[in-house]
Amino acid sequence: MKYNLLKKIIKKKEKKIEFSIITDLKSGKSCIFEKNKNINKNFKKYIKKIKFSFNQKNDGIIKGTNIFIENYVQPTNVIIIGAVHIAQCLVNFLKIFNFKITIIDPRSYFVSKKRFPSIKTINKWPNEPLKNIQTNQNTALIALTHDPKIDDPAIRYALNNNFFYIGALGSKDTHKNRCIRLKKFGFTNTQTKKIFSPVGIKIGGKSAPEIALSITSQLVLEINKRKNI
Repeated sequence: MKYNLLKKIIKKKEKKIEFSIITDLKSGKSCIFEKNKNINKNFKKYIKKIKFSFNQKNDGIIKGTNIFIENYVQPTNVIIIGAVHIAQCLVNFLKIFNFKITIIDPRSYFVSKKRFPSIKTINKWPNEPLKNIQTNQNTALIALTHDPKIDDPAIRYALNNNFFYIGALGSKDTHKNRCIRLKKFGFTNTQTKKIFSPVGIKIGGKSAPEIALSITSQLVLEINKRKNI
């Protein structure tokens, strides 16, 4: 690998930019591929297959070519509002998929290392920590407290910052009232329709583990939909 290419790779990793290293095993030529950016002319004819492998996070030789792809992608950032029992079950599922998890809850009696070992927890109201957490369109928010004073500010932040997934616990009536409150803050119907509430895929479950499973399933489904765009 050429020194200049290696320097670029190191910089992109430091900046946490998602990219792939594309190598032609026959010629030995390599380049960096980034989504929505032009690719080196030597690899243009393989662009569709490269994009597919990048979106699917598939490393290795691309089928039917001499092209080897190695992906450097950031884990999906999942912010959970509410260190409740459902959250305890939810993090166990999310860990399996290597999500980056942060839990925010201003209620100190819920937030503890005993309840959430090896998970980043923040014992504050959502407004302040959300501003300090590095978020982008690869971030998901899951609000679980049922308390508008805690959930609503986090949901407003997620809507304003175009989180790709926003889920909130509550019944249809609870969500209807939530949308009325959000409209008072200037949010449109189009924006509030982005919120998954009641959160999770309908699997008929009522227990905390079943609800956590339904939320995880919905989150993974939305991620896979994005891959195929």
